[in-house]
Amino acid sequence: MNGDEDWLTVGKLVAAQGMQGELRINPSSDFPERFTLPGQRWLKERNGEPRPIELLTGRQLPGRSLYVVKFAGVNNRNAAEALVGQNLLVPSSDRPSLAEGEFHLLDLVGLEARLQAEGPAIGHVIDLTTAGNDLLEIELLAGRRVLVPFVEAIVPEVQLNQGWLRLTPPPGLLEL
Repeated sequence: MNGDEDWLTVGKLVAAQGMQGELRINPSSDFPERFTLPGQRWLKERNGEPRPIELLTGRQLPGRSLYVVKFAGVNNRNAAEALVGQNLLVPSSDRPSLAEGEFHLLDLVGLEARLQAEGPAIGHVIDLTTAGNDLLEIELLAGRRVLVPFVEAIVPEVQLNQGWLRLTPPPGLLEL
């Protein structure tokens, strides 16, 4: 596995936790087992190559979206702090199966955004943000960027195979 398409980023190491080498992870995956079940994962620095690391334990912080994990060989705060900023990866072949109407959020990047199924594109999905709800960052054809909540009331139709999604934004959402 060499290319970025071979990997899924499932979280980012954001801070050391305590003195025993634990780390906080901001997840970009809706599958908690990626942070709680022991096993091999990979870390990647910006512009670096993925390297294996063994996840020993993990737990979600109560009332928060963050997870606290412990990796093999990371035994103190200094070692943990050296990993902050790196992405946690799994092989792209490790994608869980989804039910009807569910999507891997990363598959939405690059889709055309339309107001009508047969209508022209008004922009493209360029990124995703998690802030309570998942938000699609859409670059409109006019060059402005808007954040659109990825909820069924606003994004009622996603056609991955055809490369588009349909928006039904409330008044003013695309003008913000």
